[in-house]
Amino acid sequence: MATHRTHFSCSLQELRSLMELRGEESVTRIKEKYGDVNVLCARLRTSPVKGLDGTSEDIVRRREEFGQNFIPPQKPKTFVELVWEALQDVTLIILMLAAIFSLALSFNHPPTHIRQNCGKASGGVEDEGEAAAGWIEGAAILLSVVCVVLVTAFNDWSKEKQFRGLQNRIEQDQKFTVIRGGQVIQIKVSDIVVGDIAQAKYGDLLPADGILIQANDLKIDESSLTGESDHVKKSVNKDPMLLSGTHVMEGSGKLLVTAVGVNSQTGIILTLLAACGDEKNDKTKKTQVAPMVEMQPLNEEKEPDKKTTPPKKEKSVLQGKLCKMAMQIGKAGLIVASLTVAILIIRFLIDTFLIERVLWSNNCLPIYGQFLVKFFIIGVTVLVVAVPEGLPLAVTISLAYSVKKMMKDNNLVRHLDACETMGNATAICSDKTGTLTMNRMTVVQTYIAGHYYEKLPKPDQIPALILDLLVQGIGVNCAYTSKIMPPEKEGGLARQVGNKTECALLGFCLNLHRDYQTVRSKIPEEKLFKVYTFNSARKSMSTVLKNHDGSYRMYTKGASEILLRKCCEILVEPGKAKAFKRQDQENLVKKVVESMASEGLRTICLAYRDFPTSDGEPNWEDEVGILTNLTCIALVGIEDPVRPEVPEAIRQCQRAGITVRMVTGDNIDTARAIAIKCGILQPGDNFLCMVGKEFNQRIQNSRGEIEQERIDKIWPNLRVLARSSPTDKHTLVKGMIDSTVLEQRQVVAVTGDGTNDGPALKKADVGFAMGIAGTDVAKEASDIILTDDNFRSIVKAVMWGRNVYDSIAKFLQFQLTVNVVAVIVAFMGACITQDSPLKAVQMLWVNLIMDTFAALALATEQPTEELLLRKPYGRDKALISRTMMKNILGHAVYQLAVIFTLLFYGEKLFDVDSGRDAPIHAPSSEHYTIVFNVFVLMQIFNEINARKIHGERNVFEGIFNNVIFCSILVGTFVVQIIIIQFGGKPFSCVCLAIDQWLWCVFLGFGSLLWGQLVTSFPTSWLKFLRLPGQGTQQEKIPEGGLDETKTQEEIDHAEKEQINRKRWLRSYNRILTQTRVVDAFRGPEKPESRNSIHSFKSSRESCMEDSVAQVPLIDEDDAANNEVVL
Repeated sequence: MATHRTHFSCSLQELRSLMELRGEESVTRIKEKYGDVNVLCARLRTSPVKGLDGTSEDIVRRREEFGQNFIPPQKPKTFVELVWEALQDVTLIILMLAAIFSLALSFNHPPTHIRQNCGKASGGVEDEGEAAAGWIEGAAILLSVVCVVLVTAFNDWSKEKQFRGLQNRIEQDQKFTVIRGGQVIQIKVSDIVVGDIAQAKYGDLLPADGILIQANDLKIDESSLTGESDHVKKSVNKDPMLLSGTHVMEGSGKLLVTAVGVNSQTGIILTLLAACGDEKNDKTKKTQVAPMVEMQPLNEEKEPDKKTTPPKKEKSVLQGKLCKMAMQIGKAGLIVASLTVAILIIRFLIDTFLIERVLWSNNCLPIYGQFLVKFFIIGVTVLVVAVPEGLPLAVTISLAYSVKKMMKDNNLVRHLDACETMGNATAICSDKTGTLTMNRMTVVQTYIAGHYYEKLPKPDQIPALILDLLVQGIGVNCAYTSKIMPPEKEGGLARQVGNKTECALLGFCLNLHRDYQTVRSKIPEEKLFKVYTFNSARKSMSTVLKNHDGSYRMYTKGASEILLRKCCEILVEPGKAKAFKRQDQENLVKKVVESMASEGLRTICLAYRDFPTSDGEPNWEDEVGILTNLTCIALVGIEDPVRPEVPEAIRQCQRAGITVRMVTGDNIDTARAIAIKCGILQPGDNFLCMVGKEFNQRIQNSRGEIEQERIDKIWPNLRVLARSSPTDKHTLVKGMIDSTVLEQRQVVAVTGDGTNDGPALKKADVGFAMGIAGTDVAKEASDIILTDDNFRSIVKAVMWGRNVYDSIAKFLQFQLTVNVVAVIVAFMGACITQDSPLKAVQMLWVNLIMDTFAALALATEQPTEELLLRKPYGRDKALISRTMMKNILGHAVYQLAVIFTLLFYGEKLFDVDSGRDAPIHAPSSEHYTIVFNVFVLMQIFNEINARKIHGERNVFEGIFNNVIFCSILVGTFVVQIIIIQFGGKPFSCVCLAIDQWLWCVFLGFGSLLWGQLVTSFPTSWLKFLRLPGQGTQQEKIPEGGLDETKTQEEIDHAEKEQINRKRWLRSYNRILTQTRVVDAFRGPEKPESRNSIHSFKSSRESCMEDSVAQVPLIDEDDAANNEVVL
């Protein structure tokens, strides 16, 4: 290490202390200690122009000396830790204690004469060996609990492993631009080392600490570290310190990397947070959220003295409904379980002490204890069966499976709930460029030297002076990171790298047989005097060059109708400037700009301005004054063809009840033309197309305040919003989500690629960021990243979202049928026969294995195009529709009829001994084995029925396309055969003969035949079913009950739902007990497990307002048949 230290003239500690300084203090330290940044570059053995040489030996040496750009992620929980968490389940603990108590009592064997004196239920055991084997039931229950715990732990482990895999996928995609060996290249952020010369541009998330070498109008959002929301202007002479985890909001710059990984300012803080112990675990998880995950920034909420507010995006549409349903089922299960235990105890006391008149004897206490434990186990088992703990597993499997498959459809899901929320979307606000169009831009028309060329002119048709100005202006006034590269394959199209609009202009130069790279070689980026980078407010970009005589020349490009108004001259043949009056401007707009725009072309104006030395030094901070008195060089029309698959995708959205709106920064004529080509607008439609300025005027009152009522008059008919700013997009999205003008509220999806699109992406129910053209800031604010920037991929996301919703509904239809039948059988059996026909171990098999297998089978169905033929479900429509309720009740009737027939007449039908009223240690009977076997086989066949939830008759359609479903169905049947034939005492079973098996299969197969009869039953006859749980409705919240210290705007729908829920909970004295029972079965949704895919979004998002939107029901005709019942 000594030789390494002598190689560099700066130590790691020296650089760390330097990066702790800010503002003028940092400038002073650099001057005092190094002189300037160039000297610091020399000490770090790097060149500010050519960067590092990039040799592997040098990179390795720098990593050894200064560390690598990687912060070790928090260690995942071990399998043992997950097993311990699963053991915290309250119900499982109760079951284990009861089983242990049962085991202890089973080893106590009072003499026969004592047992006979304790009542009939205790005596009459023909085989003393059976009594000696009484321990088997308790041991089997413990074994079942072990199975439950291991399966739960394995599910949590595999889920976390998959989420970390998704996180690694995002990490691998993150690259940053550096200069090595004089070449501008992109490398993985983890490969950045101290001494690298990096290029930062608008929208970047800085991956390391550094010191500015050169800056162009650079503004940084440092709120991730400082908590200050104002953008900080950076310059070499005033504040050159750049910190990892901060965002470039404007401009560009070049920096010397001085600290990476755990030695950067963000890394130091994260290391301190990680060292704070388990109490800080939640905070550290929230900090590891940036899309550039190799260097994860701090929370976006930085103020440690503030109280942490609960996130408003608490529950998605599906989560809210599942939570409500779990509460209802948990209550019902607790009541039934308590009644079961109470009835069993009361009946035992009456039979033993009143009817048989048995006298109390202390010798009988162990026997009575066995009965008490047995009753208690039956009650707990009823509760276990009643609460569908397979439901969170089904949700997890369905979402995780969908997320994995969606990656193949170019949707990188960053937040799981966005997947199913997208299935409820009613509106999509889409960008134009790259999403609806191909984002391969080409200049196809131009107005230059007083001539309008509908086809590109030849170089000799353009005056030499104008051509020189045009080429130099394009060369220096386009980002130097934008360039045209040779095609990857011979005969292919040239590759466009960087901003596509700038690439179109650079390609225009090449078509005129002029090389822009020659201009850039003569005027490198370091020689640019000042750059006004493009932003949504300027709608233009300007670059200032300083001439040898001290004068300046500024080249400008931007939106044609905006820049033309700032031009006072225009170049005409043979290169002379001619006065350009207001009337001339209007004529040019009408004849050229509107003509180009009507063909769907993006129009760009290219202009320049000279600042002679006689006018003195301009005030470069006065942008308005600088950007006037321009001379127009040319107008160009850039074509960006509509993606061929987009019109059909938009038609699919419209058929699916989703309204597509275009929100673009382009000219309104261009936007309208593209909207017509895409199918957003149809000839003769009476929909609105407007520019952002008019939109703002119409939604604001005389005091300049935005009014929701004014927005409500516009957005339902708005289809195209042109020349819009990110603020306009955010205002539109917020207005749509908050609107109550329609009967049910909107669920809005938004696409965005720019840094300033962040607020709109966060506000939307689902935010889509562009994977190719999107900035890091936009990706961080998004829920889903479109890796191909294609609108068709959004339609795929809708399909997957609806498929997730339907998959959960299918599982619920199956699960609730099992639960209803099992609970009623256990309860009625306890009341009538003083025992449950389904033993504890058998019920655990049904509950655990069938739930787990069914969740996997029904949650892995593939989406089909038919999902797009119906309207969105809506936020206030319950998971259980009337059709599903008809199926649940209908199949429950059949199964209960079969089970009770077998229970009370089965011994006669099959000519076997009755299993009713058996003593406590009686051997297993054929009678109850048949009951158990038929029950399980009915569930296996009913699983096929559960594949259809909308009343379809053909339940086998597409069944062989799902290999997982078929495998699980066959596997479950095979395991059931093994349990019956070889399960023996642990499962309370005996072997069945072949004819008994055939009858069992026939009765199970009857579920399929009965299903056809249930389907024929009119759903409209069930209108009397009006049960609670109709989703979340805002109108149920009394206005007076809201916190008066908050404005109505601050209290969004999610908060109102939370307030309403709290009030409802307070009205029940026993709710804490019920909640604990319900929570015990929601293991896979523990907050600790959210440190994976959910943690990609920063904590700032938790403070964004979330609107719990409501959307229309499936369709007009089905509305009556699918009213909410749960």
